Amino acid sequence: MPPARKRARRYDPVRLRTAVLAQFGHVREAVGGLTTEQLALPTRLGDWTVRELAAHIAQTFGAVAGALDLPEPARADVTLLDRPLPTAEWAGAVGGGTGTAVAASEDLPALYARTAGEVESALAGVSGERLVQTGAGAVRLADHLVTRAVELVVHTDDLADATGLDLPYDRQALAACVRLLADALAAKAPGGSVELRIPPYAVVQCVEGPRHTRGTPPNVVETDPLTWVRLATGREDWAAAREAARVSASGERSDLSALLPVTA
Repeated sequence: MPPARKRARRYDPVRLRTAVLAQFGHVREAVGGLTTEQLALPTRLGDWTVRELAAHIAQTFGAVAGALDLPEPARADVTLLDRPLPTAEWAGAVGGGTGTAVAASEDLPALYARTAGEVESALAGVSGERLVQTGAGAVRLADHLVTRAVELVVHTDDLADATGLDLPYDRQALAACVRLLADALAAKAPGGSVELRIPPYAVVQCVEGPRHTRGTPPNVVETDPLTWVRLATGREDWAAAREAARVSASGERSDLSALLPVTA
């Protein structure tokens, strides 16, 4: 009998609202302090420079306000675990589009200030159950904010990688990112033979095979939150992470390399 379908995790919409605004604030502060030379640096996202990455972050976060300006859809089409994770953005295979190019030509501090104000105003007093239309379909606002937390955390790490800055992460935003990507792995490879541990935020079971009932499971993978985010989005190689001791894996079924990135 196939394993039961995993139910989507529920997230607190009030905490999510606070988290995404806080994480965008961290990025805004960092971008505001970048020099012309730093903005011209390359990133690990194809041909994008830091300026284009910064513009993309503001552009996609600002789309939250735009979605809330539209009429509410009649019903939800997808849930967090139904909708495809956007491989182009999160796995690093992005390219410059017209919207990003236009945004990159703007004054970035002004763009970030305007975006922060628009999104904060749009989210004020809105229920997490409110439906919004996205490119993947109509979803609950709370679920949409989880994906915004993922994108903000992932791209904060991209920005840190490109500039060498030690950037802060809002705890709730990082937790939401880690949990969604862990749940996505469990949905991609359902089962109970491997336990993936990402302390202090998530523990999930995945991969078909014998399910343990008590005690230490025979197949355990453990890593830290940012290493998991990088593995799950294709920004770090499994073998390299193992070699650098950023991942511990025990048991004959604990090699997750064939399942990574989860955004593929």
